[in-house]
Amino acid sequence: MTKGDKLLIVFVLILSLASMGYIRKQGLSNKDKYVSIQVNGKEIKKIIFDDAIVGKTIPIETDHGYNLIEVGDNEIRVIEASCPDQIDVKQGYISRIGETIVCLPNKMVIEIKGIDTVDGIDMMNY
Repeated sequence: MTKGDKLLIVFVLILSLASMGYIRKQGLSNKDKYVSIQVNGKEIKKIIFDDAIVGKTIPIETDHGYNLIEVGDNEIRVIEASCPDQIDVKQGYISRIGETIVCLPNKMVIEIKGIDTVDGIDMMNY
């Protein structure tokens, strides 16, 4: 290994760590986020975190099944579902941009997205 190879490896490692730190910082940001609830690939509800909605439950009833969603302080979870495996209920709260809860039998996806967009594209979920 030459001196140039070692410098290239160090440069790539530093660049990778800096990129990972930036993405992690953006993903852990708690400001400017909302919840997108989708059933069968179509967004049916958009929830912006607010003090007025903390503690509320939102029933989602479709042809595919039933889910009951609870909104906490900058977090959300499924507390009841009609699916047999209950994986979405067991997952608990999600609170960071990019996290999802999926209920396959009911074809429902709950995703936390960031409001910061460039040309309509969510920077963290693109």
